[in-house]
Amino acid sequence: MAGENNAGRSQTDGNTISDYILKSLDANKYATKKTIAQGLLDVALLTANASQLKYVLQVGEKHEFYILMLCLISISIVLQVVAAILCVILGTTLNLNKEGDHQNADRANNVVLCINIVLMAVNILISSFEMKESTF
Repeated sequence: MAGENNAGRSQTDGNTISDYILKSLDANKYATKKTIAQGLLDVALLTANASQLKYVLQVGEKHEFYILMLCLISISIVLQVVAAILCVILGTTLNLNKEGDHQNADRANNVVLCINIVLMAVNILISSFEMKESTF
């Protein structure tokens, strides 16, 4: 009898713990938090790009790479807006707890990942061209 009680107790404890773990690992909450964090990083990058755009426009064509910088910064801002829209869709309309939304959420997540990789490359190019005002 004592063995049966111990076996019953450990099985109940295991189920309770696994139930707790499953309840605490809600994929939808994780995706929402990830989307919010992504959004905050996007705001920081957008602010930096706006500042760079302001500088390039103030300096004007005296800037050595005026056209290139204008194009790169514009591309970066457009990609950030597209990524933000996809993150809003991913965070608000798709529910990862529903199996029907899994495929669309996976696609949206992959597209956002690809956009972020391109954004990283574009912003590396932007930062590689010195933004300091040259003496003319």
